[in-house]
Amino acid sequence: MAEYRPDDIEPKWQDYWDAEETFQMRDDDRPTCYVLDMFPYPSGSGLHVGHVEGYTATDIVARYKRLQGYDVLHPMGWDAFGLPAEQHAIKTGTHPREAIKENIATFKEQLTSLGFSYDWSREINTTDPEYYKWTQWIFLQLFDEDLAYMDEVPVNWCPELGTVLANEEVVDGRSERGGHPVVRKPMRQWMLEITAYADRLLEDLDELDWPEHLKDMQRNWIGRSEGADVDFAIDAGRSNGVEADLEVYTTRPETLFGATYMVLAPEHPLVDEITDEARREAVEEYKEQAARKSELERQELQDDKSGIFTGAYAINPVNGESIPIWIADYVLMSYGTGAIMSVPGHDQRDWEFAQQHDLPIVEVVSGGELDEEAHEGEGEMVNSEFLNGLEVDEAKEEMIDWLEQEGLGERSVNYKLRDWLFSRQRYWGEPFPILHLEDGTIKGIPEEELPVELPELEDFQPTGTGEPPLAKAEDWVHTTDPETGQPARRETNTMPQWAGSCWYYLRYLSPDLDDAPWDENVEAEWMPVDLYVGGVEHAVLHLLYARFWHKVLYDLGYVSTQEPFQRIVNQGMILGKTYLYAEDEEGEPISLVDPDADEIEAWAERVVAPDDVRWEDETPMHPDYDIELEVETEKMSKSRGNVINPEDVVDEYGADSLRLYEMFMGPIEQTKPWDQQGVVGVRRFLDRVWRLFCGDEGLSERVTEEAPEGELKETLHKAIESITEDTDDLRFNTAIATMMEFVNALFKHDGSIPEKVVSDFTIMLSPYAPHVAEEIWDRLGREGSVAWAEWPEYDEALTQETTTEIGVQVGGQTRGSIEIPVDADQEEAVAMARADDSIARYLEDVSVARVVYVPEQILNFVLED
Repeated sequence: MAEYRPDDIEPKWQDYWDAEETFQMRDDDRPTCYVLDMFPYPSGSGLHVGHVEGYTATDIVARYKRLQGYDVLHPMGWDAFGLPAEQHAIKTGTHPREAIKENIATFKEQLTSLGFSYDWSREINTTDPEYYKWTQWIFLQLFDEDLAYMDEVPVNWCPELGTVLANEEVVDGRSERGGHPVVRKPMRQWMLEITAYADRLLEDLDELDWPEHLKDMQRNWIGRSEGADVDFAIDAGRSNGVEADLEVYTTRPETLFGATYMVLAPEHPLVDEITDEARREAVEEYKEQAARKSELERQELQDDKSGIFTGAYAINPVNGESIPIWIADYVLMSYGTGAIMSVPGHDQRDWEFAQQHDLPIVEVVSGGELDEEAHEGEGEMVNSEFLNGLEVDEAKEEMIDWLEQEGLGERSVNYKLRDWLFSRQRYWGEPFPILHLEDGTIKGIPEEELPVELPELEDFQPTGTGEPPLAKAEDWVHTTDPETGQPARRETNTMPQWAGSCWYYLRYLSPDLDDAPWDENVEAEWMPVDLYVGGVEHAVLHLLYARFWHKVLYDLGYVSTQEPFQRIVNQGMILGKTYLYAEDEEGEPISLVDPDADEIEAWAERVVAPDDVRWEDETPMHPDYDIELEVETEKMSKSRGNVINPEDVVDEYGADSLRLYEMFMGPIEQTKPWDQQGVVGVRRFLDRVWRLFCGDEGLSERVTEEAPEGELKETLHKAIESITEDTDDLRFNTAIATMMEFVNALFKHDGSIPEKVVSDFTIMLSPYAPHVAEEIWDRLGREGSVAWAEWPEYDEALTQETTTEIGVQVGGQTRGSIEIPVDADQEEAVAMARADDSIARYLEDVSVARVVYVPEQILNFVLED
């Protein structure tokens, strides 16, 4: 019998699929199904096992839907702009385009080696001018609708990288990439008014088939709240004579009588004016410290509630009391008005701040223990004059009405969502299709002039002045407005990496169209995306930005749906196993599994590479010392020696084994630990499939043309039902378990295996392990690819269980079980129990008072006392 050789079989069928263009969209009369992976950035490190997990899941669905008669669109492309490529260019002197080209070639080779059924005729690249021409076109639609504007905003500026960083790219005041210092700096930036769509982005989530936690993440990011805008007058006599109002947004206006101090953002424009001279130096120092933190860091919950008193005061509008004005970094200018009223009796953060800085705490809602913590719950209003005795909800409405009557405030809705900062000071990004004319006019470039291509630069280094690298291309920057003839400067900022990924799913529909970004008839037929799979790290920003652009395009009549992605699934993270031991002060190895290890005062942790672990049965041991290694399951990282390279797995076990294993690990959404022994187990399963169906050249001698009958036929139809339902519901792990059970049943089956059984099983296996399935399909003598076969149907009558096993109790104790027909009545069940020797002996010499029979569950003989 020939050995199963994936290193021969898999390249053979990959070449076949490529030559036959097997997976191209057919564009015929069949129903459509659009299956999409989240756009990958082609990094130099290539694919990791997390990529493989998500891509295998979508590939299974794409192949399954083809087998069910759908015309499937399953494309792949490259989100190739961005900072990593530019940083590589700065370090090496090579153009980002060259690094990206090499990385894409590596990625594509790896994807092909895993048998993914992508329609490569639709491959796109965000750095291709023919692609970003239409990214620029969409920006012009936003600009023309006044949804794109320039503003001076505080940004995370990294002088070393020469660019603005997103909050997520700043950690402890330094850039996530490279660890360079970051400061807050006001700069002129392009902004997109996503806030204009806040309500629709929120409300339309209800219509989407997304995981609830994903919707909640979007809801929390949008952060809609209802409350009141309240005016606090600055106490001019105690604040350098400054006469102005501080507007505060609060969701708890009913607690105004408990506001005992105010807090401003350090960058609030009134801070310099109101600060007392005696405190100015300390205030300036604090402002500088805050400027070195990102907004995310400033919003993190910290034990130390830092802040500093300005020496100024404001007037509480409801009781006329003068309250101190502080600044603190947890208050942001980008949220609300940059000023908050602080009610320490009923807000825990305010309570902790007040405790640390010895500020007064006043109870205005009864029911708490303010000596211990803030009371944030319900209760009756106290110490609140006209609100006393009211419940919180009623008091909130009463206070808003009072504020409006007195002209001191008004009802308001607020959002955490801020307008989208849309420009970067880097080279490797989409140029803006914008001209700055001499007379100060900012205008879009005529559409017929698109694309505005990136100029060639030899020096990608940051300018150090805040000017983007594109400013160095003076011949490119200085131009003429084609419509007015005025001298003009091109915009030298570039778009963020998000831009190209906001609409790529639409370009896949018509990647070669020259005169439009997509064909409107194709868009109407295929949108929205039926299934979108990717990591939860894209749960907020990418999805929010893409939804925003899509809604604008819908409003302008360019797309037919209000939402781009109908169903989303986030694959779970795959964790690595780290093998550890320790060394004492003398360098002697110590097992961390040793119960005495905790008593060792001085030791250094050491990591053993997975390939170097010596196994004694199932116990991991040090390769050189007789000590057991401790195993930790954690995020894969090179420094911990637990990164799994997909190419290594494919080389040793085959692509089908890797695909099957990653799907067999557990539910697609769950976080799961990698276990190399699991890959071995799945490879054994494929070996068994091969031995069962395949001979030296063709099929196994056990395979015959006879039709399946009897128990084998029922087993087949039950397997078809189970695998169909599990694949429909993305329960890939249980579908594979059913395949394994079915193969076990075939090995136990006496006699021949009908071709019909082999054929149906091969079709069901093909979405999961397509290479071996194609080989078996070919040996069956079937024409064409198994990818275009028909998914087998099952006869429900053959899937029904005809017998069931029930427990039998005698005198309250379980004495065994019997297998009976599912429709057996009590008389039949009792007769079968008495005929079973293992149970009958407990019914001898006893008197049965009565029998309790619950069909398909239990039979109980109740004995007389």
